[in-house]
Amino acid sequence: MRMGTKPRMRGNPNGRLTDALVHGATGPGKLYDGVHGLYLRIDPSGARRWVQRVVVRGKSREFGLGGYPLVTLSQAREKALANRRVARQGGDPKESPWQARLAAGATAASAAPTFDDAAASFIALQTPGWKNGGKSALQRRSSLDQYASPVLGAMRVDEIEPAHVAAAVLPIWETKRETASRVKQRIGAVMEWAIASGFRADNPARSIAALLPNSPRARSSHRAIPHAEVADAVRAVLASRAWPGTRIAFAFLVLTACRSGEARGAENREIDRRGEIWTIPGRRAKSGRRHRVPLSTGARHLLDASPLDGSSGLLFPSPRGKALSDSTISKLLRSLGIDAVPHGFRSSFRDWASEVEGAEREVAEIALAHKPYGGAEAAYARSDLLERRRVLMQNWCDYLELDRPTLR
Repeated sequence: MRMGTKPRMRGNPNGRLTDALVHGATGPGKLYDGVHGLYLRIDPSGARRWVQRVVVRGKSREFGLGGYPLVTLSQAREKALANRRVARQGGDPKESPWQARLAAGATAASAAPTFDDAAASFIALQTPGWKNGGKSALQRRSSLDQYASPVLGAMRVDEIEPAHVAAAVLPIWETKRETASRVKQRIGAVMEWAIASGFRADNPARSIAALLPNSPRARSSHRAIPHAEVADAVRAVLASRAWPGTRIAFAFLVLTACRSGEARGAENREIDRRGEIWTIPGRRAKSGRRHRVPLSTGARHLLDASPLDGSSGLLFPSPRGKALSDSTISKLLRSLGIDAVPHGFRSSFRDWASEVEGAEREVAEIALAHKPYGGAEAAYARSDLLERRRVLMQNWCDYLELDRPTLR
């Protein structure tokens, strides 16, 4: 789906969906069933999930009912009907039944919530503390609805075993390892909430390694880490005792998704602070072409907060005032136990742009200073899509929660 556009609204001309229609549906878009506010949402990735819109206490609300095909059309209709009945009786389908049982005097163990209820409670509790509260909550809710809920959603949290968690992530373990790892981590966070709430004594997400294939993780030639772990890596580097130029150069290259050599050789004169642009001249760019990089709030803060005096003309000089060596940042990452090389963070950014942001291919590729077109098409594509990339880079900064990175 292109940024700034809405999915196409579609429905069955006969008023009701059929199994064949659902099975053959392509997207992105929405496919309406015609009753109980039920529809199938189809993401740009092809993932399909059931959603219901229903009026609860006078307000229109949306509820996730699980992913297709694990939740069939008939099962989605059953869930939608149950929600509609609760709403018509003045209730809220998202209000946890276990909360009512606790209020009635039941013990915590006998009132253990379902996984879906526990996830909703955990996310509601944590959302105010997340910097991008609503966006972070939506990302977590979406991934759990799509991958965890079809297996764990209706189970009580005290019934969930490691095998159940493994069953939730196994279908995407080989093909979407980063997504699977993120889902496992988020299931584990819900289980930690259940432990703290007295509903169980252990976390089943911690002991599933033996239940998953031990196949080597597919890697590119440049070692990379999942985009969900990038923010922690940046904070670890900034908190280290390394030379400030090294630490800031690394954080800057992550926030700009540039090549290591481009960041290490960056010069003061290349920064347009008023226009909030870093222009890498063709003589320093791998492609040989000038590349403009829109600076996010985090990247600008790094430059403003830098303790380096800039007398050498370089943004991030070595202690001797020269350009940092090629191995300096890599050695720092190894010393901190970060299993990646500087160039690998470009791969992390690209995965995030596709999996989380849903960015258009050409916007993401130009952000990496790649040529997104070939042949005759390239001759007519003159724009570098600067303003669309400005939005993308700021969203990357917001995702990492690094708009004001802390420098020691």
